[in-house]
Amino acid sequence: MPPAYLKKATRTAESESAGVTETVKLILDTIEKGGEAAARSYAEQFDRYGGNIVVTRTEIEAAAASLPQKLKDDIRFAHDNVRKFAEAQKSTLGDVQIEIVPGLIVGQKIIPCQSAGCYVPGGRYSHIASAIMTVTTASVAGCSHIAVASPPRPDTGIHPAILYTADICGADTMLALGGVQGVAAMAFGLFGLPRADILVGPGNQFVAEAKRILFGRVGIDMFAGPTDSLIVADDSADAEIVAADLVGQAEHGYNSPVWLVTDSPALARAVMDIVPKITASLPEPNRSSAEAAWRDLAEVIVCQDREEMASVADEYAPEHLSVQARDLDWWLGRLRCYGSLFLGEQTTVAFGDKAAGTNHVLPTSGAARYTGGLSVHKFMKIVTWQRATEEGARPVAEATARISRTEGMEGHARTADIRLAKYFPGESFDLFQAG
Repeated sequence: MPPAYLKKATRTAESESAGVTETVKLILDTIEKGGEAAARSYAEQFDRYGGNIVVTRTEIEAAAASLPQKLKDDIRFAHDNVRKFAEAQKSTLGDVQIEIVPGLIVGQKIIPCQSAGCYVPGGRYSHIASAIMTVTTASVAGCSHIAVASPPRPDTGIHPAILYTADICGADTMLALGGVQGVAAMAFGLFGLPRADILVGPGNQFVAEAKRILFGRVGIDMFAGPTDSLIVADDSADAEIVAADLVGQAEHGYNSPVWLVTDSPALARAVMDIVPKITASLPEPNRSSAEAAWRDLAEVIVCQDREEMASVADEYAPEHLSVQARDLDWWLGRLRCYGSLFLGEQTTVAFGDKAAGTNHVLPTSGAARYTGGLSVHKFMKIVTWQRATEEGARPVAEATARISRTEGMEGHARTADIRLAKYFPGESFDLFQAG
């Protein structure tokens, strides 16, 4: 019997992208041609901001002084956790070399990107945590220059908490530029920045589209759509906690789907009763966002057993996957497709979003089938090298010559031939394809 839907989405989580590509391409082209003046013009048009673009040290210090100490302590706590986890991730990569055949040594070397551009949203919500996740991780990776672009508020500039956070996490330059113009400034190297090697960080559909268009000229973390979350829960789960976690993610926006997968019809019905009550208690605009996401996109799915629950979760490949069920080790071993996994009710997506240490820049829209989220590895290049003695080059040259001629690539073959002739004069080699 297939899983039963007690609640089915009435539409998909499309990004309402009609016309976005053309708009973003026009802005990027205009800024590339017009440079800083064009970027300033868009800042005035979209952000209603006419202040200085490059944030000064005086402004950063004033921002820090304006914040309560408790908030600064919380930011440093989150930064330390993200830093420690990024350092642990970095330790899993290292330089390697191996003698493949006698006299032939090959290896890998880890080299960080030189310049990273981090976008930090600051429109409806001031995403302090996005500054922590992107800047800290780039800093641990060893990027030599880290730029931040974040939307300014009219007359006041970037939110003080974002400035403070980006500064302590290691940003070298901060730009009061939001949207496509912020992404473009980092990509094109405006306002004294080096051109970004990689662009990272969440943003609205215009930011995501700008990164998509620029991909190839620069690296990006991933193609991102609306955030999504799935909870797997059995009859041992607390319905109120499950409901609160679903609402907590639905408040991201009207196009942020949430899903409940359970083998308990009673739990499913209880959660469906509780969600509207929790949603109604939120302030605006959170309430309207959560109501729309729950009404249009949420799904509640009842399965026969935990294996079917796991299969459904893997099929959805959610950005965030929470398990509130018995035998957490079984779930950790069984689940395959998710951006980040939260095991047990003692942890929740918000912990990962803000302060637990794992990164919150994660694959959306089913992309967890083939990729993970932002990590220190995204800022690091794994490059390879080789060296050989004359004897070590011999078997490789012979094989290369024959394979190349079989492929029809005579020029390649002759680069092997010339070395064999030089290193082993007077010897004869069979360097042509059979037949």
